[in-house]
Amino acid sequence: MSDLMIRHVEIKDAADIVAIRKQVTVAQNTLGLPYQSVKRSEQFLETALADPTCYILVAEEDEKIVGICSIKVFDNPKMNHAATLGIMVHEAYHGKGIGNAMMTEILKLSDEWLMLKRVELGVLSDNEKAIKLYEKHGFEKEGTKKYAIKKNGIYADEVIMARYR
Repeated sequence: MSDLMIRHVEIKDAADIVAIRKQVTVAQNTLGLPYQSVKRSEQFLETALADPTCYILVAEEDEKIVGICSIKVFDNPKMNHAATLGIMVHEAYHGKGIGNAMMTEILKLSDEWLMLKRVELGVLSDNEKAIKLYEKHGFEKEGTKKYAIKKNGIYADEVIMARYR
C-alpha cells in the first residue's frame, strides 16, 4: 500500500468507479445497481463536484482508482452539523487497509475542517467486515431498519451507525 494516494475525485475517475460498482460484493452491499454507465457516473460526479456540501475522496494505486469514500453534509440548517458517509473498495483490494486509510482521511476532513458533530451511515447487517471497520473508527450501532433494501432477490436489514464528536 506504499503507492496509495488519497485525493479528491475527478470526472476522469468515472470509469474506474463504475468498474468498482459492478463488482459482486460491492453491488450486493451498497444501494447502487451494478449496471451504471460511465456517462451517468460522470453526470453524478459533475453534480456532486458542484455541490458545496458533498466531499468525495478516491484511493488511487498505480494510476487506478481502488476505492471511493464520500461525506454529504445535510442541507437543512438544523442538521448541517451532521453528514452521511459512504464507502466502496475494489474487491481485489479488500483487507489491504484501503478502507481504513480512506476512513481516516474522510473523518479528518469531517473533524478538522467541516467541524461535524455527527457522521452517520447505513450498512447491511450481514456485512461484518464493514461493521468492524466502522466500529474501529468510533461508529456505534443505533438501530436496525428491517427489510431496508433488496439484495440478491431477498430483503435485507440495514444497521444504522453513527459517530459523534
